[in-house]
Amino acid sequence: MTAHRVYSVVVFIVLASLDNVAISLVPPLYSPISRALGVPEGALGVVTAVSYLVTAVAAVAWAYVGDRTNRKPILMAGTLIWSLGTLGTVFAGGYWTFLAAQLFAAVGLGAVGSVGFSVVSDLISPRRRGLVMSLWGLSQGVGTLAGVLVASQLGGTDWKTPFYVLAVLGVVASALYFTTADIHRGQSEPDLAAVFAAGEEYEHRISKEDLPRIAARRTNVWLVLQGLTAQAAFGSLVWLPRLFQARAEAQGYDEQTAIQIGGLLATLFQLGGVLSIVGGLIGDRWQRRDPGGRAKVASIGILAGIPLYIILFFVPVRLPEPEGRGGLATVTDALFTEPSLLGAFLCAVVALALTSANSPNWFALIADVNPPEHRGTVYSLGNLVNGVGRAAGNGLVGAVFAALARSFPPPANLAIGLAAFQLFFVPTGIMYWRASRTAPGDIEAVHALLRQRAATESAGESHRPRR
Repeated sequence: MTAHRVYSVVVFIVLASLDNVAISLVPPLYSPISRALGVPEGALGVVTAVSYLVTAVAAVAWAYVGDRTNRKPILMAGTLIWSLGTLGTVFAGGYWTFLAAQLFAAVGLGAVGSVGFSVVSDLISPRRRGLVMSLWGLSQGVGTLAGVLVASQLGGTDWKTPFYVLAVLGVVASALYFTTADIHRGQSEPDLAAVFAAGEEYEHRISKEDLPRIAARRTNVWLVLQGLTAQAAFGSLVWLPRLFQARAEAQGYDEQTAIQIGGLLATLFQLGGVLSIVGGLIGDRWQRRDPGGRAKVASIGILAGIPLYIILFFVPVRLPEPEGRGGLATVTDALFTEPSLLGAFLCAVVALALTSANSPNWFALIADVNPPEHRGTVYSLGNLVNGVGRAAGNGLVGAVFAALARSFPPPANLAIGLAAFQLFFVPTGIMYWRASRTAPGDIEAVHALLRQRAATESAGESHRPRR
């Protein structure tokens, strides 16, 4: 891989994290924003849920266009749109203008993930897809954590500050796309190497007639449907900062410090997502021996993480008595002096490490079982279902918290609700196991199709008149 291509991979991975920062800014600031807008926190949960859904729907349209045309301008346009929406959020004078600004940003956010995935999949050979896709997924997880951290630390005194900062970063990010390499569809596929070596292009583009074939590919069905239940569980986790905020408030901390503590704890507890790289490496190695290996790694990781999540929500985390110090000092001190906090941290790291094996192997499987011109669209369809599941998880869990609060005061209602939503991981694990049975045949069908197309292109080239 040339230095410019390596640089391009790095740029795309880094910029993919920014859209997740944008998505994650609002939940840690539910309480001050709700107070400023004069609405209950549950109404902001609806904004987050609808934004997830709009992002996912927009991604399908962005991806279909991206699979047919030049992808770099689409990425630049999408980045500028979400930056403007983020800036517009600052000037929202009421709930409905706040909602409109967030939804405008959501439209732009749909372009980054779906079209960016298509580009990155064309940069990486199949042998290393798990590793690089783990970095792609990790960047999004890091972006989510960064969003929580930026919101909780910069927004504790003025909730608008994080939105100003991110809007500026978004404009800078759109300019960076100019510096990346021009990536050709299919250029990382070994079956198409002869085509590119001859100076030719892979000319196939998606069309409406391809959509039934995409739906008929059994592995696609399982990869798309698993997101409905997986994201219902993952979507509920955006309330994790709120759980730890409530625990801090119950121990006597004021709201501003509790928001900082909640954001920091949620960030620290999700560091296990970094170990998705291990899941990607294991998936790469298993896939070389077994074409269903990636799906098996994801299935095992998802199911094994469930009990650890449930334990995490009920561990009685204790913090030092409030002494007027900032949230950062309190959390870092207690992490090494309070056994319950250290135990919760270790539990969270292992749980996240296990369930994070899902991400890189999902990305890699989509690339493995689909030809290059279908990947962005299939990813976006999976992301659409993910968005529905995440919106449902994020929206319904708020209602569940409110219902539970009648019998269980905070933070008990939050812990019980979050634990219940982790059971959605069970059908997710089962669907991945089913995908491990269908993936080998679908992967071989893609290889055969690309070899046939490469042979046709070579034959056509040999009969063209020489100039």
